[in-house]
Amino acid sequence: MIDLTTLVEQLPDLQSAGAVVQLLSLSNEHDQPTTYLQAALPHLLAPTGSDYAVVATAEAGRWSAVAEAGLRQPLPVDLLAEVLDSETTTSAEGWTATRLSADRESTMLLATHGYAKDQPITTLAATFSAALATALEAISDRYRCGRRLHRIETILDITQQWNRTEEMQPLLEQMAEAATQLLDADRATIFLWDQPGKTLVGRPALGVENGELRIADDTGVVGRVVHSGEPCRVASADAAQISPDVDAKLGYRTRNLVCVPLTTPDGRCLGAFEVLNRRDGDFTSEDQEGLTELAAHASVALENTQQLEDLLTIHRQLVDQAAADVQLIGESPPLESLRATVDRVADTDLAVLILGENGTGKEVLCRMIHYRSRRRDAPFIAVNCAALSETLLESELFGHEKGAFTDAHESRAGKFELAAGGTLLLDEIGDMSPSGQAKLLRVLEEKMVVRVGGSTPIQADVRVLAATNQNLVEMVREKKFREDLYFRLNVVTLDLPPLRQRGNDIILLAEHFLNQFCRQAGRRTPKFSAAARKRLLAHCWPGNVRELRNLTERLAYLLPDQTASSIAAGDLAFVLSPGATQSSVEDNLSLSEASRRFQSDYIQTTIAAAGGNMSEAADRLGLHRSNLYRKMRQLEMETRDEMRDDA
Repeated sequence: MIDLTTLVEQLPDLQSAGAVVQLLSLSNEHDQPTTYLQAALPHLLAPTGSDYAVVATAEAGRWSAVAEAGLRQPLPVDLLAEVLDSETTTSAEGWTATRLSADRESTMLLATHGYAKDQPITTLAATFSAALATALEAISDRYRCGRRLHRIETILDITQQWNRTEEMQPLLEQMAEAATQLLDADRATIFLWDQPGKTLVGRPALGVENGELRIADDTGVVGRVVHSGEPCRVASADAAQISPDVDAKLGYRTRNLVCVPLTTPDGRCLGAFEVLNRRDGDFTSEDQEGLTELAAHASVALENTQQLEDLLTIHRQLVDQAAADVQLIGESPPLESLRATVDRVADTDLAVLILGENGTGKEVLCRMIHYRSRRRDAPFIAVNCAALSETLLESELFGHEKGAFTDAHESRAGKFELAAGGTLLLDEIGDMSPSGQAKLLRVLEEKMVVRVGGSTPIQADVRVLAATNQNLVEMVREKKFREDLYFRLNVVTLDLPPLRQRGNDIILLAEHFLNQFCRQAGRRTPKFSAAARKRLLAHCWPGNVRELRNLTERLAYLLPDQTASSIAAGDLAFVLSPGATQSSVEDNLSLSEASRRFQSDYIQTTIAAAGGNMSEAADRLGLHRSNLYRKMRQLEMETRDEMRDDA
C-alpha cells in the first residue's frame, strides 16, 4: 500500500489535508464499502479541482462505477486499463486514475475528471487513494470481526439441535441443512470415507435412489480433500476441476463449491463436508473458515452419535472464544461495583434493565451477563426495538405461520423461539410502541408465545434483558411507557457510568484499543505521553467508549509519524477536535483550574488547526510566537521540538 504519511507531507494546502482527515473520519460512520465510498467521494472534488470523481471496478473485462460524485462522465476505459496494468497513477485528457490497492480480490480504481492545471493532481490522487484504501481496510476489519462473532454464535445455535439427535441419518440431514443456511448455498453433502472399500458415501444425495451417492475415494475435489486433509474451494471460473461424473449421477450442475475434511479431535479423517453453489457469487475464505468450524462439530457427532461429551467440549470452546471477545475494561470504582453486581445476578433468571448513555457498552454488558450464566451454551439474540415497526413487531418477536399475512410465504420462528434456553436482549426498549409493550408484557407474564396466524402456545424459556438510554421513570410519568411493563423488566437495574466518570479507565481503554488497531495496521504500538494522558482525562467524551474507540482507530492509521514511540497531546487535539469548538472542561472545578484547562484546550485546538505551525497558531491567538511558548509552559503544556516551524 502507498505510504500515506509521506504523501500527506507533500500535500499543497490545508484543504487537501483536511479532506484526508475527513475521508478517514467517515470510515467510522459506515459499515459497508459502497456506502462509505458514496459518502467520501464528494470530499475529493474541491481539493482536486475536479467536476467528477468515480471509483470503478472491472468484471469480465467490463468497467462499472462502484460509487461516484459530481457531473457524470463516460468512464475512461483505456486509461483505467492502463493504470490496472502499470499500477501507477496516470493522467491523460483531463482524467487522473490510480489504484486503491494492489492486493484486493476485486481491484478498484479511483478516477477524477476536470482537474485544475496548477494542482499537483498525481500526488493528490495517490494520497486520496491511499486514504480511501486505509478507510476501506478499517471498514473491512470491523466487518470481519462482526461477521466472525455472528458466525460463532450461529454455529452455537445450530449445534444445539445436534445434541438431541442420536440417529445417523437425521443427524446428516440436519448438518447438510445447517451448512446451506450458514453459507447461503444451494445444497450440501457429507461424504463418509469407507477406507477399506476405497469408497466415499455421500448423504444426503438429492436425486439419487435411497439418497445415497457412492463414488471412488479418489474422485474429484472430495477425493483430494480426504487424501490430503486440506480444504479446497473451487470458483466458477475454475469449474473444470469439478468431476462431471458426480454431477451426472446427481442430475445437477455444480458451478462452485467449498469442501473441508471431517477430522476427529485425534486427527482421524472420517470423510469430507462439501457445500455446492453459493447463491451470491463464489465461496470466500470466510465461508471456508465457517464450514471448517462447523465440520469440527460434525466430526465429533458422527464419530459416535451416542456419546456427546466431545461435541460439548468443542461447543464450549466456541462459547469460550465468543465470551473472550466480550469484556468490560477498567478498574474504576463504578465499574468494579458493576462487575460485582453482574457476578451476583448473571447466573439467575432475573430480568435486568441496563441503563446508560449511547456508546457506554450496554450490549457488551448484556453479552457478559449471558456468557457468565448457565444459559451460556444456548443462543444470545439481540433485538433493536427501535427498528421494529408496529406491523413487524409481532412477527419478529413471536414468529408467524405460513399465510398469516401477504408476504408470509413460509412459517418462521420469532426471536423468543430462536433464543430458546438462552438470552433475549430487547435493546432500545424505550422506543417500543404502546401496542408492542402490551403484547410483550403478556408474553413475559405467561412465558408463552403464539405465532401470528397460529393457535398453538409455544413455551418461552428465555431470560430477558432490556437496555435503553432513555429515562423510563420519566416516560412512565408521562404515560409513554407502561408502568406494569417497567416493573416487570426492572427487577435488577444496572447503570453503566459515562466514560467521563470512570477516571483512569479512559487510559486503560485507550491503550487497549490502540494496541488492537496498531496490530491490525501492522505497526508498533506507541505510548501516550504524560500530556496526552492528561488531555484524555480532561476530555468530556460525549460519545463515551465508542468515541474513544474511534479516536484510537484514527490514531493508529493517521498518526503523522508512523515510527513515533509516543503520542503527544497535539496529536490528540488533531483527531479529537478538528475545527470543533466544544469545551472539554469537567464540572466541579475551581474557576482558576477551569480557566487553565480551557486555555490549554483552546491552544491545542488552534495549533492543530494551523497544522502544527507555531507562528501561524500564535498569529491566530493574537500572540507573539515566543509569548505563545511562554504561555504553554505556564499552563504546563508539552512543547514539542518537532512541531512545524513557519519555514
